[in-house]
Amino acid sequence: MMCIVLTTAQKRAIGILRIKFSSQIKICIKLRMNKKTVIVTGFGPFGSHAVNASWECVKQLKKIGLGDDIDLFIYEIPVEYSTVKKQVPELWNNHKPDLVVHVGVSGVAKEITLEQKAHNKGYNRKDVQNCIADDECCVQGGDECITAGLNMEIVCNKVNVTNCKAKTVISHDAGRYLCDFSYYTSLHINKDRSAFIHVPPLDQPYSVEELAEGLRETLLAMLNQIQGH
Repeated sequence: MMCIVLTTAQKRAIGILRIKFSSQIKICIKLRMNKKTVIVTGFGPFGSHAVNASWECVKQLKKIGLGDDIDLFIYEIPVEYSTVKKQVPELWNNHKPDLVVHVGVSGVAKEITLEQKAHNKGYNRKDVQNCIADDECCVQGGDECITAGLNMEIVCNKVNVTNCKAKTVISHDAGRYLCDFSYYTSLHINKDRSAFIHVPPLDQPYSVEELAEGLRETLLAMLNQIQGH
């Protein structure tokens, strides 16, 4: 067996490399621990929305990202009560996110619309599987209405002073359909880290790129608010 004898200089060089490597590992671990996790969902096709603007915007948001310090996970959710009821809690359990934002399309919206609250009952509109929610309810025994811990007025004001072409407004009625249903589901899990955003149909008047940039600024403002608490 060959025995290699290192000089003092070589030993010193190896020692320096070990220290540098160890330091880099510690820095990477620290950066990883400081990273935020954000989940954003969009909806699949339904009704007249053969291409759902919400999912197109969410996919574009993924392309531009939220920054190197934020892990962004996106999911397309079918417009089905049973799937939302199962998948949304799973996303919370699997990712332990800092923020969950559901995005839906509204045919009457003209701006990016931030929903302040969600409702538990009244879900009698049929989904794409021709089903309604069990007992027309989201969470049995849950409060009639849950208001988000995030102050949407503050978020709205922050976004509207940026250079984004798409502007934001506030709503207190998410519509008693899958948008409202998904929002209540998340609010019931953690009302301080949940949000819902309605976007208008594409090019009415904003492009997918403009809407995605507006979503990006909105989510960053939400994260800033959460961090400040």
